[in-house]
Amino acid sequence: MKIRIKFRKYGVMKFIGHLDMMRFFQKAIRMSDMDICYSEGFNPHPIMSFAAPLGVGITSDGEYMDLEVHTCASSSDAIRALQAVMPEGIEITGYVRLDDRAKTAMSVVSAADYELWYKQEYEMPAQLSDYEKLTQMLEQFFTLQKEVLVTKKTKKSEKVMDLKQLVYDFQIQKPQEQYFNRPSFYMNVRTGSTDNVKPELVMEAFLQFFDLTYDPFAMQIHRKDVYETDADGVLRSLLHAGKAVE
Repeated sequence: MKIRIKFRKYGVMKFIGHLDMMRFFQKAIRMSDMDICYSEGFNPHPIMSFAAPLGVGITSDGEYMDLEVHTCASSSDAIRALQAVMPEGIEITGYVRLDDRAKTAMSVVSAADYELWYKQEYEMPAQLSDYEKLTQMLEQFFTLQKEVLVTKKTKKSEKVMDLKQLVYDFQIQKPQEQYFNRPSFYMNVRTGSTDNVKPELVMEAFLQFFDLTYDPFAMQIHRKDVYETDADGVLRSLLHAGKAVE
């Protein structure tokens, strides 16, 4: 049977890369005594996959992992057993059973939303510190333009993309205490195996439009959740595909 687990990643664990996270969860699942299924061959490993790899330094409230198990405990018992072997920085927040015909989280992810803000120890550019002015800048950059072209570079090629087709929502958030009383950014972007866009690329394009430099060390990126698109084109949480185990 198939299981989908949701978890948070925060604190120092944001510096752990995707491959190391996979290795960690393989060990943690064994330690939790879950009745998991293993692959066949000379080097069997737990049958598991993640919805969307998270970049180093990014925190998240919405990470998903799919597992195949022989038997499963109740959702509450499973969450408790998994959390008991988790370090500080990883919190298990959801556990549902999927239909046997359900597609993997990796194959259905279509969007993700993020919050971005300047870290407390970094000075925010003066042009960005005024909420009203910043809102006007975003309107000039994104809302009023028919297309917003950027170049996405990979190790092998370059690709020109239109952010108007890939960014579903882009907003300036009012100063809040959690963002050190500075304006912050919210965006919902296309995510998946094709035509995905990273929030840092969107942010870099926005700043460059106004002759500002994007400093990846100065800005904290937080993923709120990842979503799939249903038959009506509505975004929904990946946990909606399953049911809690009583």
